[in-house]
Amino acid sequence: MKPSSNPVYYAGQARYEIDRCDPQVRAVGQGKIEMHALTKGHYPGTQIDRHVLAGVNSIGFWNAGGSQDWGLDPHRNEGIEICFLETGLMPFTVDRRRFDLRAGSFTITRPWQLHKLGVPNIGPGRLHWLILDVGVRRPNQDWRWPRWVSLIPGDLKELTRKLRHNENPVWQSTPAIAQIFRGLSQCIIHWEDPHSESRMIVHLNHLLLGILEALTEQQTRENPELTSRQRTVELFLREVEQNPAISRELWTIDRMAERCGMGVTAFSKYCRQLVNAGPVEYLNQCRLEFAARRLRAEPPASITEIAFQCGFNASQYFATRFHRHFGCSPREFRRRGKAE
Repeated sequence: MKPSSNPVYYAGQARYEIDRCDPQVRAVGQGKIEMHALTKGHYPGTQIDRHVLAGVNSIGFWNAGGSQDWGLDPHRNEGIEICFLETGLMPFTVDRRRFDLRAGSFTITRPWQLHKLGVPNIGPGRLHWLILDVGVRRPNQDWRWPRWVSLIPGDLKELTRKLRHNENPVWQSTPAIAQIFRGLSQCIIHWEDPHSESRMIVHLNHLLLGILEALTEQQTRENPELTSRQRTVELFLREVEQNPAISRELWTIDRMAERCGMGVTAFSKYCRQLVNAGPVEYLNQCRLEFAARRLRAEPPASITEIAFQCGFNASQYFATRFHRHFGCSPREFRRRGKAE
């Protein structure tokens, strides 16, 4: 995945990469799948006004017959994504964990969970999805449900808690959930008919209640720590560690703390608790690890070029930090790699 090429959404000054759905759009254009969807913004489908179905960013389904030669890229969404596989088989990956979805599986992913369908290609099947924005981008933020949600306050509070305190992505649907998604698909197909929005809102409320009942039956353990501020910092540091495009951004402590929605003092405290290093120190460690891998993987590239591309803005500073971290110069490190 190339994060810089994807659309983004913002929460304050924080920037988040989201799915462009290009492979899906191409598959529809080439007749490989049949798709029906209602959408806002960049998602594929029939565009609807942003004031209609508040919070619903995308809802739809596709039919994929036979083996497919495409899959979705790893992505995040600006909302909870709920998918239901009505028929078929589908490989699914969340935060580097692979699951094999079967008919009757439904999935729930939060905005901070990186996920994709296809390894690398999707399987045959009829897949439904809903992306519902509840106003959160980080685990510790409070959820704000759209006004059309009609669950009584106690049930809505229980559903919110269950979704926040458990990040298990794959569940087993019930006959009621399957029937609700079939009803939603008919609302999408007949969107221009009278009263379609009201019918869809009724189905969506039934879906939320059905999910609450399924989670109540299947969920064995809740973990309140998943909504902590420390969890938010942990997810950010994991991105810095795993994604070179994130680590090479022009970070300051203020920007990193702001990205996590907290002050510098709290952010620095959680950072040291998690990785036993201050924010800038840990950022440089990650950049050095990326640089080290590139030094050996790309012999023709100049050391200065690699240093700049990994986020260092001075070659001498890079060389000093590299020697301190690895016990040798970048040139010697590369030479040793050739000898091994």
